[in-house]
Amino acid sequence: MRTASCSRTTKETQIQIDLNLDGGTVEVSTGIGFFDHMLTAFAVHGGFGLQVKVHGDLEVDCHHTIEDTGIVLGQAFDKALGDKGGICRFGSFYVPMDEALGFCALDISGRPFLVFDAVFPEERIGGYDSCMTEEFMRAFAFHAGITLHLQCPYGKNSHHMTEALYKALGHALRSAVTPTASDKPLSTKGVL
Repeated sequence: MRTASCSRTTKETQIQIDLNLDGGTVEVSTGIGFFDHMLTAFAVHGGFGLQVKVHGDLEVDCHHTIEDTGIVLGQAFDKALGDKGGICRFGSFYVPMDEALGFCALDISGRPFLVFDAVFPEERIGGYDSCMTEEFMRAFAFHAGITLHLQCPYGKNSHHMTEALYKALGHALRSAVTPTASDKPLSTKGVL
């Protein structure tokens, strides 16, 4: 079973994440309604089982909660994938959301990197700061060991643009973690 449980406790956040790459229940509670919606969309579109419980210092703002959740979710993906053998490794996907278009391309390479190209017209979506999308994606990519490219070439509504990116990430990861006939990492080096 490709599963992982990860937790992290700091003076700013307490986080518990349970992940099943092959599906299962999706339950998300971060204290930020829009972020719950995004993580739920990510899991559903990725076909992942995901339970997320977060208590963060929301009296400060949403930054620590969202970034730290990205850290722990990245750690869970890294742990669930083990040596990264037996998976397709690469994934990409476009998601249209009304007037917006989101794109994700990724490589589960063990070499973390983020290219993020999106400019959001509204600064906030409920209790979620739009700039936190990039922070979440960076934390996730670096702790999962993923080369991650995200782009929203156009859009007029920050909700639609952000949701397109989270859904595109879910679909691209779904492709990348698909099992192959080999149990070896997909690399000319033989290892990642």
